[in-house]
Order: sequence, then structure tokens, then C-alpha cells
Amino acid sequence: MKLSDKNKSRLRKVGLWILNPLISLVCASLIKKVINGESVKKLQKEGKQFVVAFWHGKMLFGWYYFKNQGFAGLTSQSKDGDILANVLTKWDYSVIRGSSSKGGSEALNEIVGEIKSGKSVCITPDGPRGPAGQMKAGAAVAAKKAGVPLILMGIGYKRKSHLKSWDRFEIPHPFSFIKVVFSNPILLPQTLNKEELSAMLPGIQKEFEKVQELADTPYLKNHHRVGGDGFPINY
Repeated sequence: MKLSDKNKSRLRKVGLWILNPLISLVCASLIKKVINGESVKKLQKEGKQFVVAFWHGKMLFGWYYFKNQGFAGLTSQSKDGDILANVLTKWDYSVIRGSSSKGGSEALNEIVGEIKSGKSVCITPDGPRGPAGQMKAGAAVAAKKAGVPLILMGIGYKRKSHLKSWDRFEIPHPFSFIKVVFSNPILLPQTLNKEELSAMLPGIQKEFEKVQELADTPYLKNHHRVGGDGFPINY
């Protein structure tokens, strides 16, 4: 039986109504280990804003981690972006719509405005179309323009399912172990010009890969040491 547009709309509304508590239930059940969380807590304790970036395919827990903390979040203007915006609104995010491919300039101005009004911002820097795990300049540009640090967030689920999407979107299984790794704050002086900022992006990409690799490496409680940059190594 083919559904009418009206019935499709009703089903979509029911789906959106169920989605938020379902995601919250799954994320709340996860058994998490946070590494270098002090880098975020220190900024928050001092009342300082920042831009936090996590990969699109791993974003489910990233958004959940900062829910109900008065953050702003950047989502695309696509139908998938509509679904995410609905969830984020319920999680007390100020939702900004736009991406590098559509509405980017306006969204950047909104991000800077939100930061100056006292909100930190979450961004998926490889979205909305990828390539997965390849950082675009938006998050770094936003942090530079607003004069706030950039924090990179690695997220690794022990048990998960993948969607058949460009980013192989990950859905954690209930009660799975999850490891979250934060980078140290990355400072991007407002005096940087476009070329200087572009020259820094490969280094930020490399740091992001390191943070994500640590998140994807199984945590062994009694078999790790801490490197000079504050991150555990040799798991």
C-alpha cells in the first residue's frame, strides 16, 4: 500500500517523537571512559567558550555529551539536518543551519555571534557530505574569528552498528563501552590570514587523527602510560 503524503508526514512526526528519548536512552546506557576531559572542564569552569569538533559518523554521542549545557550546534539544511535539528532543540542547543556547501557564510556569522553571546559550539567538520574524517576549514575559521580555542573530540564505541552512508554512521549498542578523548585546546590567533590558517589545517588534521585513534583503541585499565602531551599511549 502506497502511503499518502499526509500519512508520510504523520509517520515522520511519530518517528521524531520517538527518536529523542530512544537516542537518550541508548547514550545514557553507555559505559564511558573520558581521557583528557580536564581540557574541557577547565575552560567551562573559567567561563570560557570554545568550538568542539567531532566526526560526522561518530557524532551521536558527541551531541549527547554536551546536551543541556546551553551549546549551539551547526547542522545542514538537508532533510537529515531537519531530524538532527529537532533532536538538538530538545537537548537545549541553539541550532544553526548551514554548511560549507550551502549557507556557509551566514552560518559562520551566526556561530561567531553565538560564541560572543556566551555559548560554545559543536561542529562536525567533515559534514555534511564528506569525505569522512577529512577536516574542512569551518571549525578552525569559526574558532579563529571568535577568538576561542578549538577542541577535538575522538569518540570510539566498542560495540556498534554501521549505516550504509558516506560516513558509515555509527550507532552504539546499548550498554556498550565508549571511550572519549579530548585534545588540548588549539589556539588560533585572530591575526592569522587565510593562507596562514590553511597552512595549520594539516597539523590539526593530524592531531584529530591521533585523538580518534586513541578513542578507537581499547582501554586497558592497568596497562597504559601517559605521553608528554597528556594523552595515554601504548595501550
